[in-house]
Amino acid sequence: MKAYQASDRIHASPEKIWAILTDIDKWPEWDPSCERIEGTLALGQKVKAFSKLSPGRAFAVKVSELTPPLKMTWTGGMPLGLFRGERTFMLSELKSGVTEFSMREVFSGPMLALIGGSIPDMTEAFEGFVAGLKARAEA
Repeated sequence: MKAYQASDRIHASPEKIWAILTDIDKWPEWDPSCERIEGTLALGQKVKAFSKLSPGRAFAVKVSELTPPLKMTWTGGMPLGLFRGERTFMLSELKSGVTEFSMREVFSGPMLALIGGSIPDMTEAFEGFVAGLKARAEA
């Protein structure tokens, strides 16, 4: 298993953060690693993420969980579970007006040993995502 994660406390309600998080057309405005996201953000639907970490390459994922305004999970990978990526966005209200936001991506499967070395270190990208979301929500 290989995992990346980032989190922060954001001075905004989960509903406000969720509205920003689910407006995927505007991600490039605040996420420094995002080229664009294509598709429909709805349970069971597919979206394609284009990241500056791998220019021009699309990462197709399925929205496997959507629980507004608390949790969203995207899954993707190879057939038969040979390689799997799962990105989870979580929001937890700590007190009125303060929300803990976290995102985590876990890679797993028998092919991870072969593919894992080609996965870029996403720590900086995740931290940039969280910082961008925080700045947007607190503005």
